Amino acid sequence: MLRSRAFAFLVATAVLASGPSALAQPSPAAGSAAAIQATAEARRLSDGFVAVADRVSPSVVQIDVTARDEKADMLSHFFGRGGRDEPVARAMGSGVIFAPDGTILTNNHVVEDALTINVRLRDGRYLPAVLVGRDPATDLAVVRVDATGLPAAKLADSDAARVGEWVVAIGSPFGLGYTVTAGVLSAKGRGGIGMNQIEDYLQTDASINPGNSGGPLCNLQGEVLGINTMIVGRGQGIGFAVPSSIALRVAAQIIKNGRVSRPWLGVSAQDVTPEIAAAMHATAGAGALVNNVAPDGPAHGSNLRPGDIIAAVAGRPLHDAHDLIRETIAHEVGQTVALEIVRGGKHYGASATLTERPDPQLETPPAQQPVASRQGMGLVVRDIPAELAVQRGFPAKPLPVVTHVAPGSAADRAGLRVDDAIVEANGAVDPTSSQIADAAKTGTLLLRVKRGDAFFYAAMAK
Repeated sequence: MLRSRAFAFLVATAVLASGPSALAQPSPAAGSAAAIQATAEARRLSDGFVAVADRVSPSVVQIDVTARDEKADMLSHFFGRGGRDEPVARAMGSGVIFAPDGTILTNNHVVEDALTINVRLRDGRYLPAVLVGRDPATDLAVVRVDATGLPAAKLADSDAARVGEWVVAIGSPFGLGYTVTAGVLSAKGRGGIGMNQIEDYLQTDASINPGNSGGPLCNLQGEVLGINTMIVGRGQGIGFAVPSSIALRVAAQIIKNGRVSRPWLGVSAQDVTPEIAAAMHATAGAGALVNNVAPDGPAHGSNLRPGDIIAAVAGRPLHDAHDLIRETIAHEVGQTVALEIVRGGKHYGASATLTERPDPQLETPPAQQPVASRQGMGLVVRDIPAELAVQRGFPAKPLPVVTHVAPGSAADRAGLRVDDAIVEANGAVDPTSSQIADAAKTGTLLLRVKRGDAFFYAAMAK
């Protein structure tokens, strides 16, 4: 559809460019030449999308997480259920490798409640990951896998991106890995959505769906403009990404300190609407109106008052309250910034030394199972009686069946599930559960498994 739309547009452009006489007296030769040219342009555009997918996809990962299933916990408590399996829920998202040492950028909401995190690389490896840190204010997080030499994506300067330019989103919507969609950059600096404390989104109509969260939004140079984070409805053509300019700053602090420290001016502000501007004899859309000053903040020490309009920060003009947030967090804690203040119609200069924003303490995440502690296969196998084996279509002898898979374990990463039947272990046909246990002692395990009517191989290593 994309190619046909580009073709139609280019043909129409070629015809209009030839002028009214061409419309009145069409030339078969000219029309054929225009069609050939338009087809070539469409092919070049298509090749551009292919090049982006080839360049960026190796850096995109699928992230699988397990989290405590609170509903199942409540049922277990109510009905008095017990056993080996901890009630867990499973979810997935996307991420992008931005350092060869296994450092991956994703969304906070993908991993914030995770008990275990596993990452599927483009080359087929399925590796456990640990949470390095997260930042709910921007919905960003950093995880890391134990690997080196990974293909890292290049992050673009999102401030230089142009509204209307082509963009490509890559991720795992609905678990369909390495899905590529295209659209345009619909808007920049979107805020006021109410999903996160800091909102400065890129908006796109490239198709983004559940599972795309944490994946990259790229330009046609194959550079990451932003991290896809949410959608408005489904199928509405409105998706949002955290700009790479913010993502880089957040990731750098998480990697260095495990947390994010943000500068704070110590005011709350709102837009100067036409109605407010008329009442205050001010100019609409020409700054951020201070409606409260924190008594212990930098602005209070700089003698700012409610009713002041902050017209510029560090020489950069403000249009609204969203601009004030953007320009403030672009600086560092401890940095002194110049302010232009409008009070009573007169302009004044001021300065303020930014302090650390008093963000609330992060809730303690569920205890993740450390990668180093996952030494076993995470698999429990029991032999079911011969009569039950016959009912499942097997010979009349005990049949080894999976009864437990530990979340995040080697068995879990290999895709094994409770009730899978094992028909071969390390080359031995029709093994018993004890033989499987002995085979696992070698440190590697290759199983041939039957699930329903289907067979597959699963490989594990300690």
